[in-house]
Amino acid sequence: MIRVGIVDDHAIVRAGLRQYLSEQVDLRVTGEAANGREALDLVRGGEVDVLLMDISMPEHGGVDALAAIKARAPDLPVLILSGFPEAHYATTLLRQGASGYLNKECEPEEIIKAIRTVALGRRYITPTVAELLVDGLGGEGEQLPHELLSERELQVFLRLAKGETISHMAELMCLSVKTVSTYRARVMEKMKLESNSDLTYYALKNGLIQ
Repeated sequence: MIRVGIVDDHAIVRAGLRQYLSEQVDLRVTGEAANGREALDLVRGGEVDVLLMDISMPEHGGVDALAAIKARAPDLPVLILSGFPEAHYATTLLRQGASGYLNKECEPEEIIKAIRTVALGRRYITPTVAELLVDGLGGEGEQLPHELLSERELQVFLRLAKGETISHMAELMCLSVKTVSTYRARVMEKMKLESNSDLTYYALKNGLIQ
């Protein structure tokens, strides 16, 4: 029996997934969470074999949560189920430890197949993501600017793009204001942008925030 935890801020999505997964004889939903903080609580409880997680959530989003979860439970498979197209996040999150990335427009059967695959300790790579990974081997020049960011830099970028202040980020991420400011400077340099409004525009244009 594969124990699955569902992480999504929409109750209707969680209910739909729970109902569909319950129809599979080898799957059982053992926990739900509405944000990254609650997802961490699920992981601490140790009652899940696979975490099925969205990345666009309020408070503690999926990008931050993935880093925290992999730090605490590096062997726990985290399968991303997102409304964002694969091109926006897939390769970055796979590099950061996700076991697979699915778009919410995929067929329900593919979610089941992906859960079973990652539960075996393997990665689930869709043809679209495989193509993105191959394209990425061509060199950094072919990548989008945000794909060049490190894990922490991506977190800072997304928070800045959403309008968070450096002091608020420092508190939430348990970092000093000076450290967050350093990350911000690196983000600006790598992405060749000059202001927070530029970051927000870039993020909206590329579908990284809603």
